[in-house]
Amino acid sequence: MLNSVRIYNYSFEYNEHKSDVAIVLGAGTNNGKLSPVFKERINHSVLLYNKGIVEKIILTGGFGKGQKQSDSKTAKYYAIENGIPENKIIVEEKSKYTTENIEQSKQIMDSLGIKNALLVSDPIHMKRAMKIAKYYGIDCNPSPTKTTMYKSTYPKTKQLLYETFYFSLREPLSIFS
Repeated sequence: MLNSVRIYNYSFEYNEHKSDVAIVLGAGTNNGKLSPVFKERINHSVLLYNKGIVEKIILTGGFGKGQKQSDSKTAKYYAIENGIPENKIIVEEKSKYTTENIEQSKQIMDSLGIKNALLVSDPIHMKRAMKIAKYYGIDCNPSPTKTTMYKSTYPKTKQLLYETFYFSLREPLSIFS
């Protein structure tokens, strides 16, 4: 119960500290269509870019079952449609879970000499995502979406319970996260 309170309280931690890159954690697509949750995350990264807070955007997410295009590639096209120059977008296509999104982003950052990031996800997801990012040694701050697709009580509670379970595990890098 205490972790649920911590996760909920942390969901209000918001940062727009100038950073080299925004890391947008994947949230799925279906036949080339972004999930509403993923769309909100991308919209937030577009906002950060347009405000001059980040210089580039890393979009994460690999291939779902039967998909011909990665989630991150679908996200890239959406970001371009929303005014982000293609050369400011970095696509990560190997990951399927949060831990992999972050691990792959760290590898990209290291290979390109990127020093710091804003981590973009849903507010309730942020505490666990930051825990994983810190595990990988990413110098980052939380920048959760200001809007969420989890609007009613049931989806919010379900998401909070999910995050509490995975946050509470001793091993922060569970394959199911």
